[in-house]
Formats: sequence, structure tokens, C-alpha cells
Amino acid sequence: SFRNVLIFERKAIRGDDITVKSYKVESRITSRFAHTTVRSSVVNSGSKAQSIGFNVQIPKRAFITNFTMNVNGITFVGSVKEKTVARNLYAQARARGKAAGIIRANSQDMETFKTEVHVPPGSNIEFELHYQEMMHRKLGFYEHSLYLQPGRLVPQFQVDVYIYEPKGISSVQTPNTLGVQFSDLIKVTSTKDKAHVVFKPNLQQQRKCDNCTGSAIDGVFTVKYDVNRDSNAGELQVSDGHFVHFFAPSNLSPLPKNIVFVIDVSGSMWGVKMKQTVEAMQAILDDLTIDDNFSVIDFNHNVRCWSEELVPGSSIQVADAKKYIQNIKPNGGTNINEALMRAVQMLVKASNQGLIDSRSVSMIILVSDGDPTVGEIKLSTIQKNVKRVMREEFSLFSLGIGFDVDYDFLERIANENRGMAQRIYANHDAAEQLRTFYSQVSSPLLRRITIQFPEDSVSEVTQNRFDKYFSGSELVVAGRVLPSDTNTLTSITTAAAARLDLTLETDADTTELDMELAKQQHSFTGFARQMWAYLTIKQLISERSLAPTAVKKRKITQRIMALAVEHQFVTPLTALLVESEDAKERLLADSPKDPKQGCCSASSGLAPVRVVYQPPPWVQMTTPAPPSQANKVDNDPHFIVHLPGSDTDVCFNIDSKPGHILNLVSDSGAGVVVNGQLIRSKHKNKINTYFGTISIYYQPEGVSVTVSTDSIDMSDGRNNHSFTWGATADISQDGVRISTVRNSQVTITINNNIQVMVLLHRVWKKHPVNVDFLGVYIPNNNQYSPLVHGLIGQFSREPFPEVSVYDIHEGPDPLKKEATMEVKGNKLLVTRGWQKDYRSDTRRGSSVYCWFIHNSGKGLIDGHYTDYIVPDLNSFLQMP
Repeated sequence: SFRNVLIFERKAIRGDDITVKSYKVESRITSRFAHTTVRSSVVNSGSKAQSIGFNVQIPKRAFITNFTMNVNGITFVGSVKEKTVARNLYAQARARGKAAGIIRANSQDMETFKTEVHVPPGSNIEFELHYQEMMHRKLGFYEHSLYLQPGRLVPQFQVDVYIYEPKGISSVQTPNTLGVQFSDLIKVTSTKDKAHVVFKPNLQQQRKCDNCTGSAIDGVFTVKYDVNRDSNAGELQVSDGHFVHFFAPSNLSPLPKNIVFVIDVSGSMWGVKMKQTVEAMQAILDDLTIDDNFSVIDFNHNVRCWSEELVPGSSIQVADAKKYIQNIKPNGGTNINEALMRAVQMLVKASNQGLIDSRSVSMIILVSDGDPTVGEIKLSTIQKNVKRVMREEFSLFSLGIGFDVDYDFLERIANENRGMAQRIYANHDAAEQLRTFYSQVSSPLLRRITIQFPEDSVSEVTQNRFDKYFSGSELVVAGRVLPSDTNTLTSITTAAAARLDLTLETDADTTELDMELAKQQHSFTGFARQMWAYLTIKQLISERSLAPTAVKKRKITQRIMALAVEHQFVTPLTALLVESEDAKERLLADSPKDPKQGCCSASSGLAPVRVVYQPPPWVQMTTPAPPSQANKVDNDPHFIVHLPGSDTDVCFNIDSKPGHILNLVSDSGAGVVVNGQLIRSKHKNKINTYFGTISIYYQPEGVSVTVSTDSIDMSDGRNNHSFTWGATADISQDGVRISTVRNSQVTITINNNIQVMVLLHRVWKKHPVNVDFLGVYIPNNNQYSPLVHGLIGQFSREPFPEVSVYDIHEGPDPLKKEATMEVKGNKLLVTRGWQKDYRSDTRRGSSVYCWFIHNSGKGLIDGHYTDYIVPDLNSFLQMP
């Protein structure tokens, strides 16, 4: 029978005369969702009956999904039930005289699952625990941690971590966290989209020393990895009737920040806490730039400000603030309410005075180690006060140092005010913990992000509006996919970056991934369904802690319980009932509480906002179709120019060299320039040149857009943003709009009246001769100033000289007629031929009939073609 015993020991297997035959841990990670199984097989090798314990530390954000046990051939199976139901069943078993074990404990960022079983000598026991969690991306990596504490030497000891990422894995690392002696024993094999990490030390390798009987394995086994991202639009995956959208853009300039640091300097901060806080603040303040504004408030029973106003993060101000913090001597009580009120007032004042850039991010970072003791001490009132004065555009981040702090409260006020909370352990590396937290929020790239889906395509979507996106992190949205006639699901993301508004579109095939997963031996096929439930439950727990009324709280509670039972998650509201096949013996596993807390800790992240799905006006967004009449350069620079006066198409070639930059349009009146840089084909003997880069520069705003075959880059002199061809996107800044159609074309529109379209021609990767290149299409109806010039621009000047073509006759090639063309007083021999326009069909193109002018357009263009070579991509033309 079972004994209800709790023993706080770190060893995984407990007992005196026992033999541990095997200890195996397996994690299957698919698309950032991990399913971990811990199995152990044990024998009571003593001469009398005894209790044998099985303890596993699991990450706090994981949910246990199952536990089974086999004792001498009798199987005990676990099932997740509502807590009250589980407790009643458990109590009945007890009433029949059977003992049962409750499993509950707590530690820093871990929870310990414990069970005990009392067995006769010679008994064989097998334990098996399953838990699931979502990998969170921090500072550019997903980190998977397994806590290995077998407590003794094990003949069969093995850890396997299988990763499958459909888009491909960019890197896998196994930091040496277990100890130097194991560094060569961790083996990693990886292919494009899979990785397998295995750790299998033999008995001798497990020993603390050559003749020791103790195990050296005691600590965290860590695997870090990241995935390939082919566009800033994110990655949409559909599997098992559910979708997950991962959004982690990079190559964007960070937004400026306004930060008020609010530091607790009450007596309890004396010693190591203050020392570590001072050390962390030195590094954090060094990170500020002249574009950032900041101030420091320190508080005990009083509130003091290093500066009453926000000041720029210049080196002088930073040095002064560092000196101020170094001289703080902690003493006295804790007036959190007053300190936070003062911090908000400081941001409000700066905002009202117009000192804050409307695109910047304003944050309050609170560092505290205790509950309020002075001023307003009722936590719910402080929470209301902060919520009342905070503005929509401000965020509050709270860091709780040590275990005396009411972390639940700090988490609630952060969640309610668009921030997040973190517990900092008051030890020798507290400074490092503070710095790491700060680096996660120090580089905001986007604000006001919304990820939406066309009407009637999805339902039960998790939080899909986010206040901010920080570099190195990831936003995740999941939901159910509704049945539809198409096999494609589309998502549309809108966001604001530094001076830039963007709309990004991506889509996914709804059947592809399931077919792929079925082929994978070690993938976790149910990942999308479980990920959706995991996110939904985490967000509901967060909502529950902020629920304004008992009725609302009860409704949320019921929803969490129903989801947790359906998806078999042990949450704060459910329990795991483990019973033998005849249901005579039972154990109960509850989800633990945090110390110093109300019921349930809220998950980090923001309380979700439910959005009504009305497709925004740009959902039907397609790049405007170019007008039929356009001047174009495509293929080996073949210029095709339409002369409206005489309704004639003329073409010419430019025989310039690879690397040269040619000016296409230069309009100093409108402040617009379009240049193209030439690249060559891989042909050994013959030099064919193509455009590899096109640059459009808009001088009044200093904005340049550079389109290459790899990326589309935008710069305004201070900020640089880069986008790949992998997403359909719409980006606008200061009168410049960039509309990209994925892997096909991009249209740049300036002030709604000048347009340039660039087509992408891709060849297969190992093509012996051809290279990727660009085609340029410039509409005839662009509204330039009278000063326009350039290889194409000059044909837009009014009125263009008359052109006449006569004496049409057979040429050496029967398919190409010849003629004489008179233009600008020159008589030119021209040839009739076909050229390609690729706008409607990028592969084959449609044919355009034109008169071809030889010798690089000599006689048709002003001057010589070499006059149009400019020194760099943003240069205006200087005609002689």
C-alpha cells in the first residue's frame, strides 16, 4: 500500500537497498513544442519491505500530462481530472483503508514531481512521467533544459533530445552545464530540419571519481537552438486542424526608449541584493544611447529622484546616474505606491511636453524585494492606482528579488500594464539575471502588432494583439482552422517600426505539414493541438488572476478545467489521479502553488485581447497592376521605351561593364533618383550584363530603397530595415511605399505619383551560366518635374522630339526588317525585332514589337551612354 510521505530531497530515486536498472529521458521537440518522458526502472534489492521514491524536477512553465507506474506487473495509470473530482475519488480510496500519496513541492524555476511506493523485497517498479511545454525564444535562442539527478550510478543511463523544425534548424548548441567531465560525451547529429542530441555515459563515466560510488550527474542538461527564417512575415504552420503562427522578425532598427528605473532601497535590500543591483545597473545604463531618455527613482519610505525629468542617455548623464546609484545606502520601509505614481507622472509630463517621440517605447522597470510597508499598503489598491494613471503607450516591468516578495502581485501589475515580471534569485549571479532580463527588453523593434486572418478561416484564436516585439524573442498565435474549400491559410500581420508602418502577409498549405510529420520517426505529431491548448490555458490563467468579478472568474475557471481535462494537462485547477487497474489504490498529484501567493501564478505575457475578425481594408492587398505603357529594362539590359508622341516603341542595349552603376531616372526637381548596378552572367567567354541591384532614392526625406536579388532594404540615414523576398508585404514611411509580392515583384511608390516596379528573375541555384537578376518597369504616366533626365527619364520630358521611320526593307535576317529612323536630326539604321515584357508572365514573358537602335542607343539618347554612369547608388545625374 502507499504511504503519504513528502521528503524534500533532490535525488530522483530514493531508498536504501535498491538497484536502479535504468534511467532514461527522451524529449521530442516539434515546432518549438516539447514532449518529455522520464522513465526509470528500479528493484528493491533489500531483505525487507521499504518505501521507494521517484522525484523529477520539471520546468515551472511545463504541464505534467501523464504518470504511470508498474509495480510487480500491476499497472497504475494516470488521468487528469478536475481537482474536486480527483480529490473525492482519492478520499474514497482512503476511506476504504487504502493509503495514498500526495505529490507536491516547489523550488525556484522548477517544480518537483514526487511519488513514493512501499513495496516488498524483490519488487520491480517502473516509473514513467510525461510533461509538455512550449519553448520560449529569448535572446535569439530556444533553450530546452532537463534536470538530471539520478542520485546514484545507473547501468543504463540515456538522454535523447529529438528536434524537428519544418523550416530548418539554423544552429544547435549544447552548453557545458553538467560539468567538464561530460563535455565530450554529448553527441549532436543534425540535418537541415532535424537534430538529435544524445548523452549516454557508462557507469565508469558517471562516477564522481575513479573509485567513487556517487554519481557526478547532478544538474541541468541544456540544448539551445534556433530556426531558419526566410522572411519577416513569420512562419505559419497548420497541423491536426490547428494553426500556429510564429513571428520573429529581425533586420529592423530598434525603436528609441524612455525608461524610468524604480529601485527599492529599503533596509531589506542591504548587502548582496543592493550590491548586485548596483552592479547590474552599471551595465544596463551603459547600454543606453543618445536617442534614449531615462531617469532613476529610488524609494524606501520616501521617494527620491536622481533627475526630476527624463534626460537623454548621453555619456555624461549616464556617468552621473551610475555615481548616484553607487552611493545609495539602503534603509527604512517600502513605499511602492508612491514610487510608481512618481514614475508614471514623469513619463506623462515628458509626453505632454512633446519630449517623447511618438514612435518610441516608454517603460518603467521596477526592482523590489518586498511588500509595501509605508503609504498605501493594500496590494489591490496599488494595482488599481497604477492601472488608473498608466497610459496605453506605457509599460511596466517588475523584477522581484528573493523570496520575501509577493511575486504574484508584481506579476499582476506587470501583466495588467503591458509588461512582464521576473523573479530574480538573490545570489551571486543576481546581477547577471538582472542584466539578462534587461537585454530581453532593451531592443524593442516593433509596436502595436496585430496578427489577423481572413474572416471564417479560423476560430478560438489565442492573443493576437501585442503591444511590443523585442529583438531576439518571438510572438506566437495559435487557433483552430475552420473547414474551407482551399488548402491555404493566410495570415496578415500589421505593425509599426521606427518611422515605418508595415503589413506582412504569409500563407501555409493546410495539408503539407501533416504528411511531412507522418514520415518523421521522432516528431511529436500532436504539437499544434497541444500548443494551442497550452497557450490558451496559460492566457486564461493570466486572465483569471485579473478577473474583476467572481462570476467572470468562475466562467474562466470552468473553461480552464474543461480544456485541461480534454488535453490532459495538470494545471493549478486540475489534478492527476493515478490508480491501479482495479481502482483500489490511488495517488493524487496536484499542481503546486508558489510560496507567498494567492491561488495561481499568472503566466508571463499580457492578458489577451480578443479581436473581432473583420478583414482590414488591405486584406485584398495586391500590388497595383502596372499600367500597360511603361518604359522597361529587363534581361541583358534591354531598354524598351515607349514614345507617346509618335506611339512608337524603341529599344536599345547598353554595353556597359559589370559593377557600373547606370542612372535610369534623375529628377532633381522632385528629388527622386533611380539607379541600377550591373552584374555579369557566369558565361566564360561572353559577357552578358544584368541589373543585380536597383536603388530608388527620395532626397527630401533622405529615404533610400535598395532592391537586390537577395533583399529589399530601406534606410533613412538613421534606421536601416531589411526585408527578404519571402513575404508579401506593404511598408510605408515618409511618403515612400514599398509593396512586395512574394518572390516575384516589388513596387516602390513615391508621394503617390512616381512609381517604379522591380521584377525578380530567379534561376536554379547551380545554373552553369545564368544568375538571378532584376527587371525594372517605370510607368509613362509618372509625374516628374521638368528637370527629369536619365536613360529612361529623358523620354518623359515634354515634348519629346518627333520620330519618323521610313524606307522599311528586308534585312540580312528575313525575320527582322530594317529601316531608317530620324530623331534629333540624326538618321539611324534600325532593326525591327521582338523584346520581352515579363510583368504578366515572369517565366516566359509577353513579346513587344520595337525598333532596335544599335551602338548603345547612340543618336537616340542625349550624349554618350558613359555619361550615365554614376559613382554610387544614390547619385543624381550630372550631364555634361
